[in-house]
Amino acid sequence: MSWIGRVGINLMHKEYKFLKVWWQGALAVYAALLVLFVIQYILQKRTHFVVGKLLHIICFAAAIGGLYYTFSDFSDDITHRMLRDVFHVGAYLFWVGWMMISVFFLLVKKGHVKGSDNTEPIA
Repeated sequence: MSWIGRVGINLMHKEYKFLKVWWQGALAVYAALLVLFVIQYILQKRTHFVVGKLLHIICFAAAIGGLYYTFSDFSDDITHRMLRDVFHVGAYLFWVGWMMISVFFLLVKKGHVKGSDNTEPIA
């Protein structure tokens, strides 16, 4: 984050103070992605196969929309432009992480756990 960004957070946007320390921001992003993973896992387990895949596609589309909106906001808003590119990359990585979660659940078969196939004899 740039010096101007830090001043802006200290003076105007006090609710974002946790973003001044890199590990606190990373922890917040990790927690948010973990919550999204758990929600999508529950959706995968409790819905019909086709409905689950459709919900994951909707989540993927929402992540693309969020990525576009974030990019648009960072390039149009003067205060967000001052935060520097490294800060922007962190925001973009959140959306890419959510896309990866959705792709993971789109590629995994429902109920398939590696090593749980009991058809092999024990001999």
